[in-house]
Amino acid sequence: MPGIYISYPFCTQKCTFCNFASNVSTAETKRLYSARLLAEIRQHQWKWRPETLYIGGGTPSLMPAGQLSDIMAAIPASELNEITLECAPGTITPDAAAAWHTMGINRVSLGVQSFVTPELRQTGRRHTAETVAADIKLLRSAGVHNFNIDLIAGLPGQTEASWAESLAWIEKLQPPHVSVYIFEVDEDSRLGKEALLGGVRYGAALLPSDDATAMLYETAVERLATLGIARYEISNFAVPGFESQHNLKYWRLEPYIGFGLDAHSYDGAQRWSNSDNMDAYLAPSPAPKPTATDPAEEHMFVGLRLSTGIEPTAAERMRFAEPIAHWVSAGLLQDSGGKLKLTDRGVLLSNEVLQDFVSV
Repeated sequence: MPGIYISYPFCTQKCTFCNFASNVSTAETKRLYSARLLAEIRQHQWKWRPETLYIGGGTPSLMPAGQLSDIMAAIPASELNEITLECAPGTITPDAAAAWHTMGINRVSLGVQSFVTPELRQTGRRHTAETVAADIKLLRSAGVHNFNIDLIAGLPGQTEASWAESLAWIEKLQPPHVSVYIFEVDEDSRLGKEALLGGVRYGAALLPSDDATAMLYETAVERLATLGIARYEISNFAVPGFESQHNLKYWRLEPYIGFGLDAHSYDGAQRWSNSDNMDAYLAPSPAPKPTATDPAEEHMFVGLRLSTGIEPTAAERMRFAEPIAHWVSAGLLQDSGGKLKLTDRGVLLSNEVLQDFVSV
């Protein structure tokens, strides 16, 4: 069954590590965006009933309840079984949590990133570990028990000791789902750009080495496993039964439709996306032009992110025989019982491995 992604690209501040199409904006821009977003949803010709809805950003927990209610009313909701809302710690109130529950929102993803105050301040985040604990208490009181906590390995100044502190909070709060992202140095974030330029702003000079970051990630994998939170995708871990049903659609190549700024869509054969420029998105414009996909490439490139791996077809094995043999020999892929999957070391070098299956 297909899914829906809705983009709410507004925040109270732009974090130094953020590389998404989100920013601080004026009240007027938010008003215009709300109108454009609703129009886009209402004008969509629904060919199927969605099963999952994911509202991301940005910080959609800042969205006024009335606007969120209008969005929910515009979506065919009869078969929705998972509705996720991304939240920034400190933006949840008792009234908001109760309203979300009433609207059918049954999963919340908290952008925590770290439980260590100096690391948070270095990146521009304002919350504390206690803020997160209070938010989770509010969610549980409102009846929302399915929630995710995002962490980032490789933040400026992060050490084994500070990472252990963040993981200790995971044990204390007992979330059913955790995402652990390895910080990537790229020019799409202020911190990444500064690091590429060899500067010191945003704590760029304090970034851990690649080896140190890999060690932090591996530590998280081991610690989460002892808590019964198993890795099911490179960056995602869950108590069995609490895997993100929406995000699994991306890795299983199931259809989804995106609405809003920089929102992407996939119908099983083609991909398309809205503009990542706010002025362009708000202006009247023709529908995005779809691009045909290569099913074999996508099966390998996306599917191998899953811990269960994939079962390549005979045609895929023939086409990708060389990279499969190379990475199996290098110990980064495991080929057994007709299934192909990344080894533990392969997960750490997944970008290099997966790229080898594109345009082969």
